[in-house]
Amino acid sequence: MPVQEPGMSLTRRSLLSVAAASSIAAFTPLSRVHAATPVKLLLSWFAQAEVGGFYQALAKGFYAQEGLDVQIDMGGPQVNTMQILAAGRADFVTGYDFQTLRGIQGGMPLLTVMSSFQHDLQGLMTHDNITDLAQLRNHPILISSPAHASYWGWLCKKFGYSPAQAKPYTFNLQPFFLNPEMAVQAYASSEPYEAQQHNVPVHFFPFADLGYPPYGTPVLTTHEFADKNDATTQAFVHASLLGWQDYMRDPEPGNALIRKANPRMTEGQIMFGHNAMAKANVVEGGDTKTLGLGCMTEARWQATYQFMVENDLLDKTVNWQSAFTSKFTDRAKVMPA
Repeated sequence: MPVQEPGMSLTRRSLLSVAAASSIAAFTPLSRVHAATPVKLLLSWFAQAEVGGFYQALAKGFYAQEGLDVQIDMGGPQVNTMQILAAGRADFVTGYDFQTLRGIQGGMPLLTVMSSFQHDLQGLMTHDNITDLAQLRNHPILISSPAHASYWGWLCKKFGYSPAQAKPYTFNLQPFFLNPEMAVQAYASSEPYEAQQHNVPVHFFPFADLGYPPYGTPVLTTHEFADKNDATTQAFVHASLLGWQDYMRDPEPGNALIRKANPRMTEGQIMFGHNAMAKANVVEGGDTKTLGLGCMTEARWQATYQFMVENDLLDKTVNWQSAFTSKFTDRAKVMPA
């Protein structure tokens, strides 16, 4: 993934110089602009296709139509989104289901209000001589520190890997390129693109196909914020879902803002990411055909809770039901186009 200094932001008012956003002023009454409710969204990572729906909602004026003045701030490896949310310095953040449940275990009043993707895009990338993950026994596997608190133990149990196989992954793929025996954690929309650019044939094995249960790129707030700002939360969820629906059809408006926020993000990388999401059907797959985009079910959250408990990642006393609500996506009911 490209690296950029965290903390940069893009607001609706700053978009007047961007052609993709020039239409906002044309259909938004001046009185509504002045009355718009300020909302801050903090991303867990840098601007890229995997958050394109939010930038699309900004570029196409969906937030403005809901009476919101949304600011999108980028995160990064040094940004603790959960602490920033808990401190009230962001209204919404993108997160991860495991992170949310562990936060609740630690006493944080976290609430997931929608999920961008119906499953996570995480997986393992291997050289093309590997056709089954069971073949990786005794092979070195590059794993980041957070992986040890999510899927690494599960992979060891499932495929008979040993803890000694795990090698530190610093998001540098050169060791993988140089070692035909090595595998590496990967995101369907990211590392395979870099392999393609280096002409290294690979296979990608998505964890979701193996029963890995969490959703992908969920949006969180706190229970207090949602209770006190029901209308604002509803408006934000509705506009964001419209943004995701629209982004999967014509991503260029959102991509223009992604490139503005993160100039190191190339057009090739953005489109690879968009195509990977479309191929995996993460936005409009799963239960969205009946429940609408962004939907979450009790069964899936319970499965994630049980996964974590069974892999010694979570205390079984955690109130997992408090981690999410479906009321905002149920009201929005943005159906696949």
